Amino acid sequence: MDLKEALRNQNDVAVNLSMHVLSSTTKASNVIFSPASINSAITMHAAGSGGDSIASEILSFLRSSSIEELKTIFREISSIVFADQSASGGPKITAVNGLWIEKSLPVDPKFKDLFEKFFNAVYAPVDFRSKAENVRVEVNSWVENHTNNLIKDLLPDGSVTSETDKIYANALYFKGAWKKPFEKYYTRDIDFHLVSGTSVSVPFMTSSDYQYVLRLPYKRGGSADGTIRKFSMYFYLPDKKDGL
Repeated sequence: MDLKEALRNQNDVAVNLSMHVLSSTTKASNVIFSPASINSAITMHAAGSGGDSIASEILSFLRSSSIEELKTIFREISSIVFADQSASGGPKITAVNGLWIEKSLPVDPKFKDLFEKFFNAVYAPVDFRSKAENVRVEVNSWVENHTNNLIKDLLPDGSVTSETDKIYANALYFKGAWKKPFEKYYTRDIDFHLVSGTSVSVPFMTSSDYQYVLRLPYKRGGSADGTIRKFSMYFYLPDKKDGL
């Protein structure tokens, strides 16, 4: 297996997924999603007890040749990309996984071992049939706790019912400092153009660079194994007010 090619395939899937999500949302709405989180949840689903037919569909969607390839990608992302570097001055990263499964379903005990030891996931047999709302609250609390209270009520009312069998979840938390912070004295009040056609004056962080894509690298921490990890935030800047 060519790991680099496998990771490139996942990047292609993420781009296609983003295009689908953006095309199906209203123009004035905001969209936030994490391809890495989606990949983690889908990989857990493919490796679980759903059967060969489900695994085959997932492999086709993720453009992967096997479950083992998906697991190798998961291991690479979780152990290297999501390694917490806050102790050495780098970004604070927390990525956790969970599976809530209906306790009455027949499940091979080996899957519990797989989720807890390989995926390092919470494996929780629960009572969806009579306590679906309790499970929804439990999952939401788990997500909130692992995202520093930033993501609240992920599962809305009515999203978990007595017919629910499983919930696969991934919570990702990232907090980093800029490698080169903006200077406060460069802040300027500039018009921000709204979708409605009006504008408001707001303080903008500015620099002297002229660019269409703004890349802001985060401060990097050290690594005991010498692995270089780089994180950046990208802003795509249109020529026109509605250029995107």
